[in-house]
Amino acid sequence: MLILTIGYAMLALAAILLCVDATSLYLSQKRLDAVADAAALAAADGFALSIVGGEPVAILDDGGVRAQAASMVGEIGGASRLVSAVTPDGVSARVTVAATWRPPILTLFVPEGVELESTATGRTALR
Repeated sequence: MLILTIGYAMLALAAILLCVDATSLYLSQKRLDAVADAAALAAADGFALSIVGGEPVAILDDGGVRAQAASMVGEIGGASRLVSAVTPDGVSARVTVAATWRPPILTLFVPEGVELESTATGRTALR
């Protein structure tokens, strides 16, 4: 009976450690998603205002998008890094950030580190 109790206790401990690591991974990905969203929003707000046909038009360029996104990632990114920041069509900004997740509790079943990546798109619109 004691052997079964010890076995179940070890199984329960392994399950708890795996849950802690899985929760940490999930929260790290959500944090990275938030950084990507904020950087895309900031990059989309870095437009140059032009007048085309008597109408104001917001135009983005790759240099401005990259500068705004790099500034935002530098401010709030923590351990995340900017992978790319481009404008595919001149009115939207697509930002990709990455980070490496390290498990808080190292177990035999969890890798030592996982590369996480998140991409977000922000769009400029004038009304």
